[in-house]
Amino acid sequence: MSLKATVSLQRKLNTFDVMSLVVGSIVGADIYVAAAIGARLVGPASLLVWIIAGAIAIVIALSFAYCAAVRSAVGGPYAYAKEVGSPVIGFTAGWALLLAEWFSLAVFPVAFVQYSTSLFDVHGQVSETLLKSLFIMLILATNVVGIKAAGRFNDLLTIVKLSPLLLIIVAGLAFMIFEPGITSANFSPFMTGSTGNFGQALVLIFWAYAGFELSTLPADEIDSPRRTIPKAIVTGMMIVVSFYLLTNFVIIGTVDSAKLATSNSPLMDSASAIFSSSSWLANLAPAIIGVGALISILGADESGTLGTSRLAYALSLDGLLPKPLSKIHSKLGTPYVALSVLCLTAFVASVFADLVQLINASVFLLSFVYFATCASAILLRKKDTHTRRISYIIPVCGLLFSLSLMALVNIDQILVSIGLILAGLPIYWFFSPKQELHEMKKVFLSREAVLRRAFDQGERFLAYPWRRMLWLIYGQTERKKAWVLEDERRNPK
Repeated sequence: MSLKATVSLQRKLNTFDVMSLVVGSIVGADIYVAAAIGARLVGPASLLVWIIAGAIAIVIALSFAYCAAVRSAVGGPYAYAKEVGSPVIGFTAGWALLLAEWFSLAVFPVAFVQYSTSLFDVHGQVSETLLKSLFIMLILATNVVGIKAAGRFNDLLTIVKLSPLLLIIVAGLAFMIFEPGITSANFSPFMTGSTGNFGQALVLIFWAYAGFELSTLPADEIDSPRRTIPKAIVTGMMIVVSFYLLTNFVIIGTVDSAKLATSNSPLMDSASAIFSSSSWLANLAPAIIGVGALISILGADESGTLGTSRLAYALSLDGLLPKPLSKIHSKLGTPYVALSVLCLTAFVASVFADLVQLINASVFLLSFVYFATCASAILLRKKDTHTRRISYIIPVCGLLFSLSLMALVNIDQILVSIGLILAGLPIYWFFSPKQELHEMKKVFLSREAVLRRAFDQGERFLAYPWRRMLWLIYGQTERKKAWVLEDERRNPK
């Protein structure tokens, strides 16, 4: 006998429940990676880029939500594109999403090295490559062995990851109030760099808003979905934008622009500046931020690897990828071949590409998926008989935004990404099954899989304190929680 944690709903999700999913699916370790990344290109004007990128993400997320509302079954980009197009179009969208997630996984070893070298002052290509390999081996080991922390330990880790960011925001705002001269100097000049730099900053910053593409719930799980989903998305995204803006506002206001332009760990530099009046705090605070960053980056890559490997595993079971990828370890019950291939290739990408190149490729592929989904929303609208149909304006704007993001990516990453997308076509034609993708639906697109993923997202970063607050309120009002996590006894296969 074994224990398997299962997630179920006691009631339909309301606006506040869905809003926590939106926040949890977006805000994670990305902020440690993308913090001040735009400030290096355009200076304090990067704050405007964070707002623009957030607005673009809202429009595209609404198109995803509309597809989920019209297509009541569990979906995702693969299912939407397949319904309005063909199986090969659906596969191409799913393949591009798999590649985008893979590139994102390769970002985190690079970010891990940046914070590690800032903490321990270890430099050199050999040392950095060794750190990346150790990072990847740890990720592989935890996924293959299937180590999962107990619930209360997970709660503690979430607090450890979130607290340093809140510390920076609160202490940084206080510093800026008491040191207006330093703050004013750091914000001048407001705009640096060229128009091209502004576009590049938009691509890099937009990556921090990605994540909603895997969080869409079917409409029948949500109370009054046509009203609840848009309200939750807009409100949740406003929370995310505000959090990102506050974090970057503090970094820009506390760190000298010349130092910020070359910094690999701007949050740590901000902590040093904020607590510079006390020598021991000036050393302790950056260390706290650095440790929080390392834990967050490890956790993000571990969970991302888990989800992406399960998608590759399911595609293999259905015959769309080589059969060895669906091999399961006889004792541990994990897809060790898919995990090994995913981690090895991500390691290679992290060694031969830098942070900017990896994010560019990921955003291009994500934008391709977003384009397909916005196009699906337009075509699905013709099938929608509901009186409150979505306006064409939202998905059309989503199409234009997606095309714009793809066009802003560096030409080298565009060519690499297109080549990888095209490489998926012979894979599809060679391995394509003549039956429905049952295993992929079961592992990645089933109701149980989506609910579990959504529950986990509601336990991340900013979503964590929000959900706990809601549960406290529900307990006082004797209203049922939406989410129930329980252990279900089952016989192993």
